[in-house]
Amino acid sequence: MQVHSVVDGPADGDVVVLSGSIGSTLAMWQPQVGPLVRAGYRVVRYDQRGHGRTAVPDEGASLADLGGDVLELLDGLGVDRAHFVGLSLGGMTGMWLGIHAPERLRSLVLCCTSAQLGTPESWFERGATARQQGMAAIADGSIERWFTADWLAAHPHERREYHHMTAATPAAGYAACCHAIATMDLLGGLPSIPVPTLVIAGADDPATPPEGHGSVIADAIPDARLEVVPGAAHLGNVEQPERFTDLITTHLATG
Repeated sequence: MQVHSVVDGPADGDVVVLSGSIGSTLAMWQPQVGPLVRAGYRVVRYDQRGHGRTAVPDEGASLADLGGDVLELLDGLGVDRAHFVGLSLGGMTGMWLGIHAPERLRSLVLCCTSAQLGTPESWFERGATARQQGMAAIADGSIERWFTADWLAAHPHERREYHHMTAATPAAGYAACCHAIATMDLLGGLPSIPVPTLVIAGADDPATPPEGHGSVIADAIPDARLEVVPGAAHLGNVEQPERFTDLITTHLATG
């Protein structure tokens, strides 16, 4: 699987890989690209399997598949080690890499994510809904989890853009990534992650609230730190871009 990616920044900069949520494209990281490039980083964004301009898989994906996509991406760019910033499904991918390929990582930032999210049945059901009813139904629910009500009311144009982002995702690609979340097994491996790790949670995130998800990850990974950002739901990097970017760049500088 050759994932679609976009690279910005100086060729000699330390590489930062940005990995996004299910139902999103690499465009969700636009608020972070400029600041990271100005800080001297080479920024690599990519579309998950079956999302954006990356091909739709023939069958359900696993986290090993998604993590392997990142390793192939790094190999193709000639990058031995990179900082990795992942949100939601991207964070799950980052945890898999931290457990199974830590030698390829300089540091980890895990945003609005979980090591165990819901039940397998709920994710298989969501994938079936996408295939049977179409992605518009999925997008209607996603937009309410991604952002707070106040932000949505104040940003009608962005609301339409992000709703379309999910609605335009191929149903088979979305369902494949639902399979990856349904079958992931991360909790037991978290204590083995050896790289500097920052966990960022949105205080108003209904999908992965800090107390049951971010805190669990931060407590399990040695020396990890948890930051909870007020006024942020699930796509906190979009809703509170300045705070998320500041936390990310500060961590990268010490990682």
